Order: sequence, then C-alpha cells, then structure tokens
Amino acid sequence: MSPIIQCPALHQGMCNNEIDWTSLKPVEPCAAQCCGSGCSPCVFDIYQADLERWEKAREAGDTSLLTRQIAEAGDSLLSSETFTFFQLLLVEQETDDANRYRFKLPSGRSLGLLLGQHIVLRGIVNGLDIQRAYTPISRVDTKGYFDVLIKIYEQGLMSQHIVDWKEGDWIEWRGPFGGFSYKPNQYGELLMLCSGTGIAPILPILGYVTDREEDETFITLVVCCQTIGKIYTRSFLQEQARFWNVRIFYAFSQERSLESLPMSYRENTKIGRIDAVFLARVLETCRREAHVLVCGSVKFSEDMVEMLKELGQKDSSVFIF
Repeated sequence: MSPIIQCPALHQGMCNNEIDWTSLKPVEPCAAQCCGSGCSPCVFDIYQADLERWEKAREAGDTSLLTRQIAEAGDSLLSSETFTFFQLLLVEQETDDANRYRFKLPSGRSLGLLLGQHIVLRGIVNGLDIQRAYTPISRVDTKGYFDVLIKIYEQGLMSQHIVDWKEGDWIEWRGPFGGFSYKPNQYGELLMLCSGTGIAPILPILGYVTDREEDETFITLVVCCQTIGKIYTRSFLQEQARFWNVRIFYAFSQERSLESLPMSYRENTKIGRIDAVFLARVLETCRREAHVLVCGSVKFSEDMVEMLKELGQKDSSVFIF
C-alpha cells in the first residue's frame, strides 16, 4: 500500500467551522528552496498540489482530504517528493575547494539511480530551507554506499550548511531526477565536454562503459578546469585513460604553459579556455560519429552548444545535463 503523508495539525472529529484552515494551509516555498535543475516534481509543483488539496478539503470541510499519497517506488531507497535521511560515512578532500562525501546504504543495496540522474540535498541555514542538486559520482550499481562530489563556495548558502557536516551526521536527500538513457554500443563514440563539478554525471557513464567488455563505445572526454590541481577525481581519470577506447583532453584556463605540466598531460592539453578551434580538432580526431554530452555552468553549456552548431554538429546528437 502506498505510504500516506498527513498534515500534522489535522483536527479529528471537528466540524468545519471549528477547524483553523489557515493554520493547515501549505506554506509557499521561497526561491532558495528550488535547486534550479528542472526537477519533476519541483518543490513548487509539490506546493501547488498541496494547495489544491487544501482548497478542496476546506471547501468540503473534510480534513481527511489533506492526506497525500506517495506513489510506490518498488525497491527504491529514495522518493522524489519526500526527503530521506542518509548517514554520512566519510569526508575526503578532492581539491582545495571540493570534497567527496560518502553516504551509507543498507548492506547489499544500491541507491537505484540510472545513468546521469541527480538527487536533491536539503539544508537549513539561518532558518532558511534551501535545496541544491548533485549527481552521485559513484557507479550506479555500487552497493552499500554512494559518493557525492561537492564544491565549497565561500559565500554559498548551501556551503554554509555543508561545512558543518561531521561523519555520522544524517543528511536529507530526495530524488532521483533526470538521467541519460544509454545501453552498450548505442553510440559509436561519446564525446563528453565538462567543466568543473560538471564532471559528476560523466563519471558514472564513463565507468559504466569501461566496466563492460561487450561495450566497444569510444570515449573522448574533455575536462575543463582552472589548473591541474583542480582536476576532480584525478586518480580515477588516470585509471580510465588506460582503457583502449578512452581518450582524455584537458583545457586549463589558468596554467601558465604546457612546459609547466607533467609530461603525461602535455600532448592532449590546451592552455586557456576551450574554443572552437580546439573543439574542431577534438571532433576531427573522433574515431566514429560522435554523440556529445555537455555538463557545466549555464554559460559553459551555452558556449559549447553554440560552438558545436558552428562546427556542424546536429542538435539531435547533443545532450545537455
């Protein structure tokens, strides 16, 4: 049977004129409570549904109509509408501005995500309820835990909440949302363009391909970041670059020169931001027709899409996270 979400202030056995309907009215979320990633249902969708339910209940004078049923999710540990607590197991520093956070799952259980799906974190800062979207970087079939890469911003609202986390804390997540539909050998080559923490949804896809011997998809990954020290999951990328079907390019916007980099990074690296000339060279070296995945800031995604159009890439062969 589907779980029932009830309003905590229901007045059982009271007639309509005895009920304080104003106190039962759902509170409209503020802008900070939306993660901005296009989740469905969004917190505003949930609010609108609850508001309509409240209006019908008030008109009918029946508080039982305020209950909200959550659809069955099978074996999923998550709900897209309500938050679930997961215990923080481990915090590992990735770079000087980002950490990997590991959360506990029941033994033998995975989070149940599809490739590219993200989940939404809830935090309370100075009494303000805020939500942000993050994509777990662990493989989708990882059991017993899931990892999330989070960059800490000095002035970030959510960052103020995250910096206080300690191992053993219980953290609220809901989801999953989005996703990239993929099956082995669906595309000849995947060209992945990512910037900063935009690498997060790329990592499970990369690992999914290389984990399967039957998948002969070529992978070309372009990682854009400020310096070599800002490469997230650097050891994982070095490991993946050893596979016969994986190539990794880098674009460092704040490195001084190729000569300042280790030898292994010089051949496929651009100093400066990625531009149409560099992207054209990458596309020309693709071994098969490329299907492009893009993830980064809004500005990065817009720039990549514009360049790809100029270079003749079809809209149908570009996917934006």
